[in-house]
Amino acid sequence: MKIVTLLSVFARGDAVSNDALAIHRFLTERGYSTLMAAEKAYYQPEGIQIVSAKSLSFIEPDDVVIYHLSTGTELNYLFGRTDCKKIIRYHNVTPPEYFYGYSNFKVATAQEGLRGAAFLADKADLCVCVSEFNRDNLVEMGYHCPMVVVPILIPFADYKHEPDLNLMRQLEDGNKNIIFTGRIVPNKRQEDLIKIFYYYQRYYDANAKLHLVGNYTGFESYYQKLIDYVDKLQVKNINFTGHVSFAQILSYYNAADLFLCMSDHEGFCVPLVEAMQFGVPIIAKDTTAISSTLGKSGFLIKESPPQVVAGIMYKILNDKKLSKQIVMGERERLTDFDHEKIGQRWLETLKEYFIIE
Repeated sequence: MKIVTLLSVFARGDAVSNDALAIHRFLTERGYSTLMAAEKAYYQPEGIQIVSAKSLSFIEPDDVVIYHLSTGTELNYLFGRTDCKKIIRYHNVTPPEYFYGYSNFKVATAQEGLRGAAFLADKADLCVCVSEFNRDNLVEMGYHCPMVVVPILIPFADYKHEPDLNLMRQLEDGNKNIIFTGRIVPNKRQEDLIKIFYYYQRYYDANAKLHLVGNYTGFESYYQKLIDYVDKLQVKNINFTGHVSFAQILSYYNAADLFLCMSDHEGFCVPLVEAMQFGVPIIAKDTTAISSTLGKSGFLIKESPPQVVAGIMYKILNDKKLSKQIVMGERERLTDFDHEKIGQRWLETLKEYFIIE
């Protein structure tokens, strides 16, 4: 018996790929027979060979396969028809309506992802969801197998690497740095961040900077819409970084004074945990999985006018006692995502449901 980690696409900087790799490494380091496979692997991580998942002939009936479900792919059906012990690691599928008018390909992929998730509803032996929101999503789709919630396994040691020092010097110029990290995609509502920042600059701090840290490949039309919106509002100091290196991401977190998230749809939202790791106070809109990731930490808001959110930003950025209180709450919440603790939950789950040694 071996434990197989299976996913559609393995790529750098991708939350699903990082979770899959971290789980695989955790189990391998504890002596289990493991294998990792992907339909497409854009790189080979050090010490691990990722095999092709175009055929699943390497899977035996007594193997435990952890399938990371997040998108539309033929692998959903191939996995469902393979004789093995099946775990679905559900990361969520972004609803296709967010992509209408921006990417026909992404619309089709999301629609296929939902069809694939529905196909697998009666095929799984166990679902391990990254959030309560995702678990509820599967129940709505008709899943009846046992379900547990185990957050994404985050290798926090990576965040101790050195940031880009040149970028750090540029960012630390005495002005406030507000950041959001995540792909430039419609469900993350970067236009709401721009509108809020417009009011923040207008009423409170004309020199503050907003850094939208993320790649916009595949959503160039949405990116252009945001650029046009910035021009229309005549708002200054908004930085669209595009693709950045990991060292540069570390620089933005190190220099950040506030993390602002107005995303409409998240299956987990790893950047919230990253902001906690760097002691950055968080303001986030209470949607989908955001509240289950933050727990009682950060500053959660319901739908609010941008002027109101701008005022909350000013209060947190200028009230040291409040800011410290928020960061302390985030540090406490961060302990729930401890790498060893989450890894042990995986071991306990595997032992309970599949009687592994």
